[in-house]
Amino acid sequence: MIQTNRLQMNEDIKDNEIRLIDSDGSMLGIFSVQEAQKLADSKNLDLVKIVPNAKPPVCKITDYRKSIFEQAKKEKQAKKNQKVVSLKEVRLSAKIEEHDFNFKVKSAGKFLSEGHKVKVSIRFKGREMRYTLQGQEVMAKFAEVMKDVGTVEKQSRLEGRLMVMIMCPKKP
Repeated sequence: MIQTNRLQMNEDIKDNEIRLIDSDGSMLGIFSVQEAQKLADSKNLDLVKIVPNAKPPVCKITDYRKSIFEQAKKEKQAKKNQKVVSLKEVRLSAKIEEHDFNFKVKSAGKFLSEGHKVKVSIRFKGREMRYTLQGQEVMAKFAEVMKDVGTVEKQSRLEGRLMVMIMCPKKP
């Protein structure tokens, strides 16, 4: 009959013995495939192998099309309830001016209020590596200004020539 990628059903089941579950979810016991198929046919339902790797395999008497529809409906609902968190980046510099700093704070605040995580980074080029202490101060100031909107998830740390800090939205 019909065979899908995952589930075998009705005549496609080639095992000798199976563990059978009734349409109401009660365990019926171990049956031969022929007996289980006759039982399913008498109820005008399908015999579907739901756990093929078990010893003996587990089969259920069910309306196959209805169970596939309900499974798809559950997956769709789970996907709808899933929240996607994206990571936005704000780049600063060790010698950032006050106006530029305030502009970056404003954009990071907008990202955090929308529910995104924010990666705050400072890249040190060439001889700027001697200003890592100033970079730490800028990061600390940034975290202090943003404490009302977000919390620091990962403290600022120097990784090669890049100083990185991760902030996440504050829980209401």
